[in-house]
Amino acid sequence: MERILFYVIAIIAIVFALASVISRKMLRSVIYLLFVLCSIAGVYFMMDYNFLAAIQLTVYAGGIVVLIIFSVLLVHHIELELEIAKFPKQLATGLLCLAGLGVFLYTIYMHDFQVIGNQTTTSTHDIGSKLLSYEEGGFILPFEVISILLLAVMVGAIILAKGTLTSNSETKQP
Repeated sequence: MERILFYVIAIIAIVFALASVISRKMLRSVIYLLFVLCSIAGVYFMMDYNFLAAIQLTVYAGGIVVLIIFSVLLVHHIELELEIAKFPKQLATGLLCLAGLGVFLYTIYMHDFQVIGNQTTTSTHDIGSKLLSYEEGGFILPFEVISILLLAVMVGAIILAKGTLTSNSETKQP
């Protein structure tokens, strides 16, 4: 039963990922991305990584998608149709995707991955201590870099929205 459920969730993730990339409507692409992120959280729940699944839902599916939707709504391009790339760009993108798939498959099939049993449990206190630790094995530097990246995204969204709002008000004046 778990295998069938995994395949259903994987198919949902793949279909909505393709729909997100193929869709020419910006808001629809964002909504499809939301479904992809929720299905990835479903895979985490199946692996019994409840904390990681909750983080996936709150940070990515909740925070990032809401930020994207608000930026789309602030810019007033809800029904914006994205342009189709020219054939050389499509060809280059397809070749790069095939090369990435080749590297992925080579890595999977040429390395002997060992399944490690989950003998120990990790508490949220352990995860928090590792995230905020600056000692060996700590993640404070990537944590801070991600916070700066999110700040830059917020500033960029505000600048885009403000620039669009001022250009719209200038065009409406007689």
